[in-house]
Amino acid sequence: HYEQQYLDLMRTIWTQGDERVDRTGVGTRAVFGVTMRFNLANNMIPLLTTKRVFWKTAAREMLWFLTGDTNIRELVKQKVHIWTDWPLDKYRKETGENIDRDTFEQHIIEDEAFAIKWGDLGPVYGKQWVDWPRYTPAGEGLYRREDRGINQIAGLIDSIRNNPGSRRHIFTGWNVAELDQMALPPCHKTYQFYVSGGKLSGLLYQRSCDLGLGFAFNIFSAALLIRMIAQQCDLEPGELVWNGGDVHLYLNHADLVEEQIAREPSGTPTMKILRKPESIFDYDIGDFEVQDYNPQSHISAPVAV
Repeated sequence: HYEQQYLDLMRTIWTQGDERVDRTGVGTRAVFGVTMRFNLANNMIPLLTTKRVFWKTAAREMLWFLTGDTNIRELVKQKVHIWTDWPLDKYRKETGENIDRDTFEQHIIEDEAFAIKWGDLGPVYGKQWVDWPRYTPAGEGLYRREDRGINQIAGLIDSIRNNPGSRRHIFTGWNVAELDQMALPPCHKTYQFYVSGGKLSGLLYQRSCDLGLGFAFNIFSAALLIRMIAQQCDLEPGELVWNGGDVHLYLNHADLVEEQIAREPSGTPTMKILRKPESIFDYDIGDFEVQDYNPQSHISAPVAV
C-alpha cells in the first residue's frame, strides 16, 4: 500500500530519530534526507487512510496560494483555520490580550481594518509563487520595485507547454530577501516538474516536515497541484516524488504516533477534476471530487507555533 512507506518512516523516526530542541521549544525526533514516491496514474491520490484527512481544507489552501493572497481573512471565511495560529500568537504577544481563536477569527471576518492589521502573514507562499518581486534600474545604483512581479506559476505552465523537455520547470517560495517578513518561511519550498511519455511528474523538496500533522496536507496538495498543471498542459499525471530535509515528529505527538502506527492502511481513494477551467487560476473547490475514501477516525494533536 502506498501509505506503508509513510508509516514505516513514522515508526523509524519515533524509535530511532535524533532528539532535538527546535524553534518552537516543544522538541522533536528527526531524521535528515528522506524520499517517498507516489503513483498518480488512474486518478490515484495519496490521501492517508490510517486517519481522516480533511482534503477540502488542503484544497482550499492550495487555491488560496494560487491567488497570491497573504491574509487569512478569505481562509477563515471558508472555515479554514490552519494559518490562524501564527497571527493569533502575534496578536496575543503584542496586545497582551489572551483572546481565543474563535473570537479572533470573528474579528478578522467582520472588521476589515482589523484583518488588514492582524491577519496578514507577510509575503508567504502564494505571494512568491505568483508575484515574486521584480526590480528595474532607477539610476545611480538605485532600483525600483515594479507594481507587478513575476508569476512563476504562469511561467511554469508556459514552459511545460512549449518546452516540455526542459530541466527548468521549477518554482520556489524561498525568497531569501523576504524570509524575515514571513510569518513562517516556506516548508514546502521548491517544486520541479518532468514530462515523459505524455505524463507530468512532480518533485517536491520540503525543507522541514511535521510528519504527524503537516505531511498529510502537503502530500495531498502537491498531488492536486500536479493534476491541475497536467490538465492545463493536456498531459496525464505521472508520479509525485517527495523529498524531505528535516523530517520530524514532535515529542508531544506521542498519542498520535502510537495510535497511527498501530493501524493498517487500506483502500485506494481516487480524485477527479470535473472540468477544465481556462487557466490554472480559475479552479474552485467544486471542481474536485474524491471517491472511495474510507479512512479510519481522525487523530488530533497540537500544532507547534
